[in-house]
Amino acid sequence: MNAASGRPAGKRYRLDKPELLAPAGNLEKLKFAVHYGADAVYIGGQKYGLRSNADNFSLEEMKEGVEFASRYGAKVFVATNIYAHQEDLAGIADYLRGLESVGISAIIAADPAVVETAMRVAPGLEVHLSTQQSTMNWQAVRFWKEEGLPRVVLARETSMDEIREIKRNVDIELEVFIHGAMCSSVSGRCVLSNHFTDRDSNRGGCCQSCRWKYDLHEGEQSVMGEGDNPFTMGSKDLCMIRHIPDLIDAGVDSFKIEGRMKSIHYVASVVNAYRQAIDAYMADPLGYRLKQEWVDEIGKAANRPLNTGFFYSTPGAGEHIYEPEEKPAPYDFAAVVTDYEPATGMAVVQQRSPFKPGMEVEFVGPGGRAFSQKLEELFDDEGNRLDAARHPLQTIRLRTDRPVAAWDIMRKKTL
Repeated sequence: MNAASGRPAGKRYRLDKPELLAPAGNLEKLKFAVHYGADAVYIGGQKYGLRSNADNFSLEEMKEGVEFASRYGAKVFVATNIYAHQEDLAGIADYLRGLESVGISAIIAADPAVVETAMRVAPGLEVHLSTQQSTMNWQAVRFWKEEGLPRVVLARETSMDEIREIKRNVDIELEVFIHGAMCSSVSGRCVLSNHFTDRDSNRGGCCQSCRWKYDLHEGEQSVMGEGDNPFTMGSKDLCMIRHIPDLIDAGVDSFKIEGRMKSIHYVASVVNAYRQAIDAYMADPLGYRLKQEWVDEIGKAANRPLNTGFFYSTPGAGEHIYEPEEKPAPYDFAAVVTDYEPATGMAVVQQRSPFKPGMEVEFVGPGGRAFSQKLEELFDDEGNRLDAARHPLQTIRLRTDRPVAAWDIMRKKTL
């Protein structure tokens, strides 16, 4: 029992408003995610997570990220969701104490050894059960609640009806993935990468072999004809922007976006769209209407074909991708605004990909602020006129048709 509240350990009443939980592969992405409306971000440390190819965070970077997020009232979670071999557990206690000391709010864990160690040595850290545990029924959720966990991240295979059933039977926070890449295996537990490349998927080494292109053979002979597309096992991406009311009504407490390896443009665009949709529904549930501009905003980021995953039915063969994924994203991240001068209407931007005068661009900010314009003159930071912004991270001055603000994104059409 919790002596202060009289409630059983692990008890947690439903959040008043669903949390929007965004991925952050590095410190810069964390700041963009929070600025564009995330209530919390999840990151990886340099150990014990499943994205060893992400930039990941040192303890010093985590501390800076926590301090930044706190200014916006946001939290930072750390993925420690490996399935540990014995040697992986060396140093885990000290690592978890370090996370607690820099202000991390929670870890996301799958291995019971990591769960138990965290609760014993770092009681200030919440422990959220990872989707890697493939939890899909209320009896399993109740087990983890009785172990003292305040939140369970459900398996991606959990249906909307099953979420409702779990919420009816167990008073605990439920977190579900609502956007991003799906896995061809069960909630991310896979050995294809191990087999093909000797990189252990469940210890952070996934090489995404399900996204590779495969020939079809009969014996030693390829049966692929001329013009046939190589076969891939890759699934379509999840997108629930059209179904916010269903998720909230089912009792989902945390809406999780996948993508710690994704770009700043992707994170900002997707968080921006879901932030607006969630806020609109919570402000007026009965009058809520999906806005096409939210759907369009998601479409401007780099996505595979989209579907609703397992929420309403079991995906079939039609929910996999059989065509080459060579279509570029419709927009590309061109610059980020660092300053704006109202007196002159000039913006200062930092270049992220080349652009030049005459190009049609779009400026986007949090809360749905957006407008398009054609670029006119460009100047460097010494006032010299430029025929193009060619150099990475170059400081550029340009005139905008409307006011902009620091952290706004400038993007350009690619299609």
